[in-house]
Amino acid sequence: MRGSPILNPAESNPKAMPRIPGLSDATEPHFHAPWQARLFALTLSLQQGGLFDWPDWTGRLATHLRMAVQLPSDASGAEHAAHYYTAWMRTLEQFLEEAGTAEHGRIEEMAESWKRAARATPHGQPILHENGLAAPSKR
Repeated sequence: MRGSPILNPAESNPKAMPRIPGLSDATEPHFHAPWQARLFALTLSLQQGGLFDWPDWTGRLATHLRMAVQLPSDASGAEHAAHYYTAWMRTLEQFLEEAGTAEHGRIEEMAESWKRAARATPHGQPILHENGLAAPSKR
């Protein structure tokens, strides 16, 4: 039907969506940084491709959240979101390693490359992965 919403009713009502633990209220965003939204989208794509099923995902995410260092009660919503999506990332890395899609060493290597790229990028500019490809020389 022309003009119909593309979201289902739960998606169009942010208060009906599940919240990240520690966020202050339903008006606070689910994603406090672009990497969190990208990680979420990547995870959805991999699940739809059959890498894992949601019951297994939620169990493992819960385990990673329990294993993570707990935040202080006065932590900001952005800190809670970063904490939550870091556990989310660890969960996805575990599935990728088990599927043989990404080896642990390769994941660590890519993470270090992105960190170098972030340090090499001027503030306010998009981070370009190629800026972190060459390991810094040791002198």
